[in-house]
Amino acid sequence: MNMLADRHIKRLFCLVLTLTVGFALLSAVLLAAGGEYAARYLPAAFACMGLVILTAMYRYFRRQHQTMARAIEQLHAFLAGDPAARIECDDEGELNRLFHEVNSLAAILNAHAENEGRAKQSMKETLSDISHQLKTPLAALHIYNGILQQPADPETVREFTALSEQELDRIQMLVQNLLTITKLDAGTLVLDKSEHNLSDLMAGVGRRFAVQARQQDTLLSCSGDDAISLCCDAHWLSEAISNLIKNALDHTETGDTVAVSWHAFASIVQITVRDNGSGIHPEDLPHIFKRFYRSRFSQHTQGVGLGLPLAKAIIEAHGGTIEVDSILGGGTVFTTNLLIPTIL
Repeated sequence: MNMLADRHIKRLFCLVLTLTVGFALLSAVLLAAGGEYAARYLPAAFACMGLVILTAMYRYFRRQHQTMARAIEQLHAFLAGDPAARIECDDEGELNRLFHEVNSLAAILNAHAENEGRAKQSMKETLSDISHQLKTPLAALHIYNGILQQPADPETVREFTALSEQELDRIQMLVQNLLTITKLDAGTLVLDKSEHNLSDLMAGVGRRFAVQARQQDTLLSCSGDDAISLCCDAHWLSEAISNLIKNALDHTETGDTVAVSWHAFASIVQITVRDNGSGIHPEDLPHIFKRFYRSRFSQHTQGVGLGLPLAKAIIEAHGGTIEVDSILGGGTVFTTNLLIPTIL
C-alpha cells in the first residue's frame, strides 16, 4: 500500500498491530490460568493498550497538524509574493508527494511570471527604441516641410523633397522590418520553400546593389558553384543576404571590395559575405544581432539596427546558423550555414 511508504503511518500501524497481538496473547494466557486471573487483569491490560494507542494516535495527528500548518504558512507566503516559499517535503508518503507537486506548480508559476516580466520589459524597450528611431526622421520631415512652405527656388524644393523622400523610405523600412521580425517571433510567417538554383538567387541579390556599389566605387562580386540548389524561401533568403550585403556596403569605402560566395559541403550550403572595410569593434561583436543595437564606435548613422537581427531571424527560420568574424580595420566576414535536408 502506498500510504505505508510514510514512516510515521508505518510506525503507527506496527504499534497497533503489536499491541493487538500482545493483548491477544495475554488474554489467552490469563484465560488458560483461570477465570479469576482473567477477570482481574484483562480490563487493566485492555485499558493500558487503549491508552497507548490513543497516545500514539494523538502524537501522529499532532505531527500531521503541524506539518499542514507549516505547509499552509508557506502557501500564504507564496501568495503574498515570496517566490522562494516552498513546502518542506523531504520525507516519503502520499502527503509529501502532494507537497512536491505543489512545489513544482509554484516553480512553474514562477517561471511563467519571470517570462511574462521579461516579455513586458522587452516590449517596453522595443517601444522605446521604436519611438526613438521614429523621432529622428519625423523631426527631419517636420523641418523639411517647414522649409518647403516658405518661398523657395526650384532647386531648394527639389533638394528638400529628395531629403523628405529619404526619411519616408527610412520610416517605411523600419516598419516593414519590425513587422517581419514580429511575425518571425510569433511563428506566423510561413516560409514558402522550394528548390532554387543558388547562383540565380545570388545573382538577383547582386543586381539589387549594383548601382549602390558603383556609386560608392566599391567592387561587389558574387561567385560560387553554379550547380548548387537549395530548398528555401527565395524571397526571404534573398532578404537576409541583402541585409548582410547592405551592411557590408555601408561599412566600406571607395576602392574596397564586398565578395559574396557560396559552397556546398557534406550536409550544408555555406554562404559568405566578406568585405575589407572598417571591421567591427571587439566590444560590439557579441551585440551586433541585437535589435536596435548601435555601436558607439560606428560612424554609420542611417541604420536603425534591424538589418542584422532580421537576417539572423530569417536564417534561423530556415534551420540555419549565422556567424561573424571581424578584425577592426581589416574587414568582416558573415558566414551562413544552411542544412541540406535531402542529405540528412
